[in-house]
Amino acid sequence: MGKTAIRTVCKVDFDKPASEQPQLHNRWHPDVPFAGTIKDGETVKIECLDWTGGQIKNTDDADDIRNVDLTKIHYLSGPFEVEGAQPGDILLVEIMDVQPFEDQPWGFTGIFDRKNGGGFLDEIYPSAAKAIWDFEGIFCSSRHIPHVKFAGLIHPGILGCAPSAEVLAEWNRREGELAANSKLADRDVALPPQPLNVHAGSADAALSEKIGKEGARTVPGRPEHGGNCDIKNLSRGSKVYLPVHVPGAKFSVGDLHFSQGDGEISFCGAIEMAGVITINFKVIKNGLADLGIKSPIYIPGPVEPQFGPGRHIYFEGFSVDQNGKQHYLDVTVAYRQTCLRVIEYLRRFGYSDYQIYLLLSCAPIQGHVAGIVDIPNACTTIGLPMDIFDFDISPSAVPAKKLDMGSCAFESGKTEGVVVPDAGKNSEFSFGGGMTYKE
Repeated sequence: MGKTAIRTVCKVDFDKPASEQPQLHNRWHPDVPFAGTIKDGETVKIECLDWTGGQIKNTDDADDIRNVDLTKIHYLSGPFEVEGAQPGDILLVEIMDVQPFEDQPWGFTGIFDRKNGGGFLDEIYPSAAKAIWDFEGIFCSSRHIPHVKFAGLIHPGILGCAPSAEVLAEWNRREGELAANSKLADRDVALPPQPLNVHAGSADAALSEKIGKEGARTVPGRPEHGGNCDIKNLSRGSKVYLPVHVPGAKFSVGDLHFSQGDGEISFCGAIEMAGVITINFKVIKNGLADLGIKSPIYIPGPVEPQFGPGRHIYFEGFSVDQNGKQHYLDVTVAYRQTCLRVIEYLRRFGYSDYQIYLLLSCAPIQGHVAGIVDIPNACTTIGLPMDIFDFDISPSAVPAKKLDMGSCAFESGKTEGVVVPDAGKNSEFSFGGGMTYKE
């Protein structure tokens, strides 16, 4: 270290479709060919496209969010062979740095249309919407959500090693069983393998077809390997201990975020970006048995925006939904209600519900499970940092002064999104958001 330049093992091309770049892939499968080799103990740079492969543009409408093709995501860089890694080992991944590209100093936060992606609050807020964020060093601000500025806790949304054939079969078995037994008529509760728009790196046509039929979608994180966990504190300086299931580990990374709130509630809720991640890799032989773990563990790094405990407003939510229905220790219902309490509070300063929904998804809010033992109500909290605003939002700021907050981006020809205040009134189920995709 320090004597030679850090090697870049993956470069991306903004002028070529993601589906034509052999160093990228969008399915988890043990047979996706290696995109490069990394030595045990080596530090490398890996370039990444945004998770949609460039489908979302720096514009003032949300047509691209409404029409995003979710059969194509996520575009991951890799998989990389780490020399010496074997099944049963642990791959120690230390994140040394994450940065946007110098000539791409912007990112986006989206609310997906309920019929194409949806999100945590999509029954109440079903319209597509978008906010563009501009980066200036460590800070970001948005023309679509004014009077807000904060430092980014930059991190990868996805990292993991490829599953073995046995692990992949188990994923498909249990997720297929869940989908087959679901009582939700208008929700996809799990996504089966999808051959449409599969991208298997440098695989030939026959292998790509096989991977399309068998490969796991990248949408959920999974206990055996991590994957799409969207953990905002997994940032610079963090150490991640990943189970290895195949020779060479086949490590992949992508879905870089400039910032994210706990929960990433709008589904496309971080500040999504393209960028470069710098990682050091070490193989821990026989690590699974020696550490006694079955799922990844991580140690956060020393970098985090500093907002003192007294500089947050905390909102509470319980397992009673917006229609007054009592649920039993339902943390999902409680967290949704916590989000709604923040939206109600910030309305009085002039923000629209959709602007606040976007902000909650990407600003560094602190989400916590406060209590899950006091029947029937689970309690969750959200801590909103007051200092990200350039005006006083504290409870002492009464009466509130409404400011001209402009608007986030909606579909062409629309100036506001639909709000359904009594959504789910007669529902039997508690919805935590769902994902649908276009055939």
